Amino acid sequence: MNTYGQPSVSFSHGKNVYLYDQAGHEYLDAISGIGVNALGHSHPAVTEAIKTQADRLIHTSNLYGIERQQQLAQSLCAVSGMESVFFGNSGAEANEAAIKIARLYGHNNGIDLPQIVVMDNAFHGRTMATLTASGNRKIQAGFEPLVGGFLRAPYGDIKALENIAQNNSNVVAVLLEPIQGEGGVNMLPENFMTELRALCDQQHWLMMLDEVQTGNGRTGKYFAYQHHPLLPDVVTTAKGLGNGLPIGACLAQGKAANTLGPGNHGSTYGGNPLVCAAAQAVVDTIAEQQLCDNADKLGKWLVEGFKEQLSEQAIIKDIRGQGLMIGIELTQPCADLVSLARDKGILINVTAGNVIRLLPPLIINQAQAEILLASVVDIINQFAVSHS
Repeated sequence: MNTYGQPSVSFSHGKNVYLYDQAGHEYLDAISGIGVNALGHSHPAVTEAIKTQADRLIHTSNLYGIERQQQLAQSLCAVSGMESVFFGNSGAEANEAAIKIARLYGHNNGIDLPQIVVMDNAFHGRTMATLTASGNRKIQAGFEPLVGGFLRAPYGDIKALENIAQNNSNVVAVLLEPIQGEGGVNMLPENFMTELRALCDQQHWLMMLDEVQTGNGRTGKYFAYQHHPLLPDVVTTAKGLGNGLPIGACLAQGKAANTLGPGNHGSTYGGNPLVCAAAQAVVDTIAEQQLCDNADKLGKWLVEGFKEQLSEQAIIKDIRGQGLMIGIELTQPCADLVSLARDKGILINVTAGNVIRLLPPLIINQAQAEILLASVVDIINQFAVSHS
């Protein structure tokens, strides 16, 4: 089905932070399969894990115990501070699990019509519930009727949430991204997360974080909430967890950890031995190679570099980000930059119409970051001249 339009290029193979097209041209991959290839391409640890596991066992279903799944769950709980995990196949499925946890939590507490507060400009997936939870009218249009049970608030506005708390007794949870990715690499106010945690505790709401894009080392911590002294009740992740294999995870702790019971939820493929072996290799490699520290260090270097080299460029509205999740907002639509960058051997993405989104692999080194910085500055300057 024509859901993606006409592809501009097709790749034959990849290595490290680079992709190669059919003609052998090299591209520095600064979008990582939309934040998926955290360890780049053809990473030896992931490749070996897949080969070894495929030689032994790929799938049995969750009717049986899966040792690889149990090991991965323990690793994720250890790195996150959470207590239990449900495995699906994508970020949308992880968010669906979170939504079901919130609704069942509400019903278990006598709320017949539980509601979840979600944010303007959010993106949580393209299933019917996650589509409704997303704050993007463009992706919702034509798919009505949408799913009930959601309230919307401005992103990062604690006063709006406090007002909702005063006027709605059916709210059971708040779902948000620590940094909005599809929405334009939007950042929260500095104290918002701790204020939200306090409000959720006061109102007995579940604090649910969508870390599908921000998780697995992307922001300089394993999860973005770890930049703050708190734990959410539910956190979802996917993308970088499998480095290209389809896996999503919904983690929970405290009152949310045991909300779902036998028969409440399930997945045929979720957490099968093959994807869990690959994900375990990712989790181990992020720790062993200190890739969170690398993301933090080079992310700060790139942001400062962009700010310095683009300081006098009038077309720049803002430069922001955390770790290797960086947004460069322009004063006008700039989708043309994607093809301009590709022609120069750099793969980038433009989201929200006017925001260059950079999500390079966590394994990127200083020399490669310097190439990325110089190339992106160059294409922005070219774009500014041609659109002045």
